[in-house]
Parts: sequence; structure tokens; C-alpha cells
Amino acid sequence: MTQDVDDAEERTEGVAGVLDAIEEAVGQARAMPMSSSVLVNRAELLELVDQVRAALPDQLHRADEVLADADAARSAAQAEADAVLARARARAAELVEQESVVTAAQERAAQIVAEAQETAHALRRDADDYCDRRLADFEIDLGKVLSQVQAGRAKLAGRLAPGES
Repeated sequence: MTQDVDDAEERTEGVAGVLDAIEEAVGQARAMPMSSSVLVNRAELLELVDQVRAALPDQLHRADEVLADADAARSAAQAEADAVLARARARAAELVEQESVVTAAQERAAQIVAEAQETAHALRRDADDYCDRRLADFEIDLGKVLSQVQAGRAKLAGRLAPGES
């Protein structure tokens, strides 16, 4: 039994892997005679459920890290844009007599700020899309598990109903 759990841990990676292991354990479970029910190893399945619970915070932490990286990149781009803008303003002050140079510097600084903001927005959007995809995958997996549990409970309720033999 512990060898089965060790094997399950080796082939699982994250929530999806643990859910695959649960599905495999149920799929390979011994069938009850004249029934669609199966016998599963309670300890093995409970261990796999514990692994899902343990993996969820890790995956959510990774999603937070992706968002933090996007925020850091946006901050770095904003700092770079601020530095370029400050340099452009200093240079423009030196060239006040030449209006065309001042205008060009202001336009370039505005362009750099706009590009930095666009880059930061794209990074945040990509991070949000990634997190949404991961959460959608997890939602689908949990929906499948919930459907299987509900179907199992319905079958059990049917067998336990009065008048059934």
C-alpha cells in the first residue's frame, strides 16, 4: 500500500497530476460483483486529496509570483521612463533657445512613457491571462471530481432507498 502511494507521488506534479492519480486509482480499483461500484484504497485516496490541498497554495503562490514579476517589470519600466523623462527635461532646459529641440525631447519622453506603460499593461494582462487559465483548468478538474462524487452518491442513495434489495 505505501509503495502505491510512493508511486503516485512520483508520477504526480501539482493539482492536475494528483487529480490524474485519483482518476487512475478509481479507474484501476477492483469492481464489486454485479455492480458498477468499485473498492478503492481509502488511505491512498485520502493521501491524494491531501496532496491536492497541499498543491493548491503552491500553485496560487506561483500565480502571485507571476503577478509580482509583472508588477516589478512595470515598476522598472516606469523607473526607466522617469529617468529618461528627467534626462530629457534637463537636456531641454539646456536647449531652451532651440524650440524644436525642446519639442522633440518632450515628444520622445512622452513616447517612452507611453511605451513603458503599454509594456507594463501587456505584462499584467499576460499574467492575469495565465492565472485565469490555471484557475479555469483547476475549476474544470474540480467539476469533474464533483460530478463523479455526485454520481457515486446518487448510486449509493439508490441502493439505500427503501424497497431496494
